[in-house]
Amino acid sequence: MKISLKRANDAVHFEGTSNTTEVKIHIDGSPDIGGEGLGARPMELVLMALGSCSALDLVNILKKQRQQIEDLDIHVEGQRREEIPNIFTSIHIAFYLKGEIDPAKAEKAAELAVKKYCSVHDMLAAGGVAITYTVEVQ
Repeated sequence: MKISLKRANDAVHFEGTSNTTEVKIHIDGSPDIGGEGLGARPMELVLMALGSCSALDLVNILKKQRQQIEDLDIHVEGQRREEIPNIFTSIHIAFYLKGEIDPAKAEKAAELAVKKYCSVHDMLAAGGVAITYTVEVQ
């Protein structure tokens, strides 16, 4: 896997690409370092990576169990320490599922998705980040 970042303006807006897809991701810094709100901030991307990594596996597990997913929303919230670098100390993932889904199967699928299959989880947890999750089936 290899990515490239290309500066998109005279400030701190970058366009990221990968050698595996043609998708472009826009990344920008906070206003206090010259960011202009033209992309996600790097630490937001970390939360998005954790949420999406877990979600991909959650959906695949539930589909294999023949659960009917009508909708899935994921909210990820991270707490960061005050000292620099402002790393995450804890992160909570909330999965909101809608459909004909057995809550017990959803709970077990989330546990597997987050704690067993998500590589992003393992990297963050190895660095001391406490990661929790909840599942709500509507």
